Amino acid sequence: MDITAQKLLELVLTPLKVSHHQLDNDSHKHSGSATDSHYNLVLVSDEFAGLSPVKRHQSVYALVGELMSNPIHALALHCYTQEQWQARQAQMPATAPCMGANKAS
Repeated sequence: MDITAQKLLELVLTPLKVSHHQLDNDSHKHSGSATDSHYNLVLVSDEFAGLSPVKRHQSVYALVGELMSNPIHALALHCYTQEQWQARQAQMPATAPCMGANKAS
């Protein structure tokens, strides 16, 4: 696991009382020389109960703000309660393909 991923997990796992997480480094899927800068993160915590998806994301971004822009360029968040995660059959959603400046549209 790269140092950015380690720091990202340190910042979110304890404060949110996460029961499950999955972090994928998707940097290789993106254009240019992106290294350890694009991540796809699933967080499962019952602390998300009663919060809208936007509020869930805001709570996570508040924890990882120091990493955003540098070194993290993109962070796809998928925040679920335990019940929602089980309903998804514990499957991480696919991320959209990168349509960066160096890729054809």
